[in-house]
Amino acid sequence: MGGTFDVAIIGGGINGCGIARDAAGRGLSVYLCEQADLASGTSSASTKLIHGGLRYLEYYEFRLVRESLQEREVLWRVAPHVVSPLRFVLPHHKGLRPAWLLRLGLFLYDHLGGRKLLPATRTLDLRSDAAGRPLKPGDFTKAFEYSDCWVDDARLVVLNAVDAARRGADIRTRTRAVSAERQGDRWILTTEHVESGQRAQIEARTLVNAAGPWVARTLSDVAKIETKARIRLVQGSHIVVPKLFDHDRCYIFQNTDGRIVFAIPYEQDFTLIGTTDQDYQGELGDIRISAEETSYLCSLANGYFARQITPKDVVWSYSGVRPLYDDGASAAQAATRDYVLAVDADNGQPALLSVFGGKITTYRKLSEHALEKLSPFLGTDAAANKGWTGREPLPGGEFPVERVAAQVDQLISRYGFLARPHAARLVRMYGTRAKDMLGAAQSAADLGRDFGATLTQAEIDYLIREEWAERVDDVLWRRSKLGLRMSAEQATAVADAMDARRRNAARQPAVAGARP
Repeated sequence: MGGTFDVAIIGGGINGCGIARDAAGRGLSVYLCEQADLASGTSSASTKLIHGGLRYLEYYEFRLVRESLQEREVLWRVAPHVVSPLRFVLPHHKGLRPAWLLRLGLFLYDHLGGRKLLPATRTLDLRSDAAGRPLKPGDFTKAFEYSDCWVDDARLVVLNAVDAARRGADIRTRTRAVSAERQGDRWILTTEHVESGQRAQIEARTLVNAAGPWVARTLSDVAKIETKARIRLVQGSHIVVPKLFDHDRCYIFQNTDGRIVFAIPYEQDFTLIGTTDQDYQGELGDIRISAEETSYLCSLANGYFARQITPKDVVWSYSGVRPLYDDGASAAQAATRDYVLAVDADNGQPALLSVFGGKITTYRKLSEHALEKLSPFLGTDAAANKGWTGREPLPGGEFPVERVAAQVDQLISRYGFLARPHAARLVRMYGTRAKDMLGAAQSAADLGRDFGATLTQAEIDYLIREEWAERVDDVLWRRSKLGLRMSAEQATAVADAMDARRRNAARQPAVAGARP
């Protein structure tokens, strides 16, 4: 056996890592296994927003919207390096929702969630405001501007895992759950490393199924449990194109089919457009945007922007599947984004909690509610210190929200060889942890090989050592988005360097206590 834990978690997305962090911070022993990389599924395929979900008001999801609105400023405060405020421009489209309805929805949006730091809604005259310049001239004259937040979704997941590990959690990536069996008052969880094939077993007092799109499959194939809960898999896809506007605001566009699509400033030089909403029936291993989705997003953007785009302009795309709770909604975009936590624990058996649905904005509250559900099976420890994750900053976020620029200045002051764009990227990725990555470096040469786009050997080594990075995509597309700026040759060089490092590590004797 590989040890006994209070909580074992299957799934290394935002919900699994959020529950792991909260539980570890309450003094519980935690084990988490993820079959791929952290945030390699749905959690890195979001629209990169911490938002209340304005359109959910149309479906009367007031509880979800209220909780989401409250969480915006909480997450901004605890992670000011990976969460930042963003203003959204909603043009009034004369053929769609009337202006009075939009204004009423935004009034509720401003007042449901106890907004304190984010500015309120205002009305724009697009004929004079800079937000009107990229739009088709004459087609849109009025807009509403409101507040939500942007987030680096994959880094939010990783930071929760880092903090969970600091507090004692055992995080195992590229380790899939093979079977979970109840024996007395314990779960026996068997896992297998996906590359070496090595198997291990651990015991746990409770088991959490946070496998995202694989939640139903984990219940049936791993735990051998039938469930009445119905899962609706909804595919959401995004495209990235060279930037379509120069200001720092985001657009939210309505469409005649009832969907909402965002156009967001992305990585300084690009515009992110998405998302689609369509039911998904295919395999879960390799989800890709379809040609129809790409055309749909281009067409919708072309209905608003003066500058027209085609699929040839797309420099990157990504797609994910949301595991929504099936509430019987007729359209994919109408299916609830709220979460459902189901506990299986008949006749005194050890509990299994399964997570259905959810959105990245509410992951922290979901984690709290999950531990509330598990507390009868774990005793007083699970109920202790409730709400601590909303007070304690995530790793690197130990500074006020208005001090991001000051963090960049401090980093440049200490490491004078850093150009400002490089320092700004490091602060946005690592916050105060940037100094840990840079260490005692006195010059750029001290950081080792420069692979391009400011990625150095020192940073790769840090991501491998501290953040479970093992493959090139872990570094270039999840821990960072430097893949947007690298040539194929540069990306290959990164992959070769990581492979060489892994081969060398495999030849070294194991070190007690080392991170796997």
